[in-house]
Amino acid sequence: MENYHSYIFRTSFPEVRAKPASASSRLGVSTRPCRVLTPRAEAVGGMTLGRQYWRFWMATVAVNLGDGIRVAAFPLVAASLTDDALLVAAVAAAAALPWLVTGLVAGAWADRYNARRLLVGADALRVAVLSALVITFAFDMASIGVLAVSAFLLGVGETVRDTTAQSVVPRLVPTPLLERANGRLVAGELVANEFVGPLVGGLLFAAGAVLPFLANSAASVFAILLILGLPTLSLRATPQPSLESASAGVVKGLRWLFTHRTLRSLVMVGAMVALADSAWFAIFVIYAENRLGLGPTAFGALLAVGAAGGLLGSLLAEHLIRWLRHRTVIVGAIAAAAVTPALLLIASSIWVAVAVVLVTSAGFGIFNVANVSLRHRLTPENLLGRVIAASRTVVLGAGAIGALAGGASGSIFGLEAPFALATGFGLFALIIWICASRRPHLPDFA
Repeated sequence: MENYHSYIFRTSFPEVRAKPASASSRLGVSTRPCRVLTPRAEAVGGMTLGRQYWRFWMATVAVNLGDGIRVAAFPLVAASLTDDALLVAAVAAAAALPWLVTGLVAGAWADRYNARRLLVGADALRVAVLSALVITFAFDMASIGVLAVSAFLLGVGETVRDTTAQSVVPRLVPTPLLERANGRLVAGELVANEFVGPLVGGLLFAAGAVLPFLANSAASVFAILLILGLPTLSLRATPQPSLESASAGVVKGLRWLFTHRTLRSLVMVGAMVALADSAWFAIFVIYAENRLGLGPTAFGALLAVGAAGGLLGSLLAEHLIRWLRHRTVIVGAIAAAAVTPALLLIASSIWVAVAVVLVTSAGFGIFNVANVSLRHRLTPENLLGRVIAASRTVVLGAGAIGALAGGASGSIFGLEAPFALATGFGLFALIIWICASRRPHLPDFA
């Protein structure tokens, strides 16, 4: 998932318009129709997401539940193995590294190979790694090194699975229901990954160090069984040139993405929003303790409020986009997610903090649904995996930079500085999107 704070019908509707052939043909990109119906004009009455979508949704939620359990357990296990803060941080870094190392390749694979095999293979890899980790505990061979390697391999599986999963959503649902499908996915991921998973992971770790990893394995096995029940044809990859290497495919995808004005702007905006969010949230726990006087329990409750806001935003996004279209909704979501933290510069109180966390999280939920759905509608089928992977890699990298910038500014200029920095990034993101999404540059449907 990109932050707290993605199908049976193809493009068979007569209203779907193909991308202009000129820009695509120069790059060797398929000109098969993109999903660009106008949400305001789409008739969704009588349409349902369908059995295949909900089977896929259950698999995605199961995997995210396992991820949430593991995310809570990994730092606890690391802390039980060493008192060295650097080594504990190294485990967290190993888990995040695969997106920067293998993310783009995962996108090329998602475009090239059968999606069902990739999903099952990624989950099977994670089951194998988790099983090996359990064995090391059983024979008292666990160490920080083993934990870090396991975190890296699990992260590799996550990059492949998440990229592939997001790229198959348009194949499972009618085009008019893309926003609804993405909203339900974001909501399910949020509940599993941020609400239930960490709570279960902490409880299981207290009962036994290996139990979280057994539960994570069981969730992945359940997801595999669900994915195997999906018809192969609905998850078939678009044929790719057999002689094209993965690196050549990555280059082609990046070239196409950065020649597409709207999607290029979305990547830039996503990066700026990630910079803004990470800048203040990286030091928020210290701010909450020193400025608001919150202890661990109260801070946890504050984060729960944020998760509730994200859930609300993801469920509302479909309706907002239908009423206001993507452009306006994204403007409001950026303002909510990246500019709202400025309120803590004006008034430092617990109720302002609650409002900031709630509104920013809701803004992120709306932004994620609008962003992903717009990407689904604008990207040719045979490039979707690479576009998704490139976007997520840039955003995750920007988030890491934002956290460092926020930490440095807070250390040098005081705990209020990261909020000012975040506001600057947020305003810049607003300017980028407002300028880039002016007519005639933005497609008619958005």
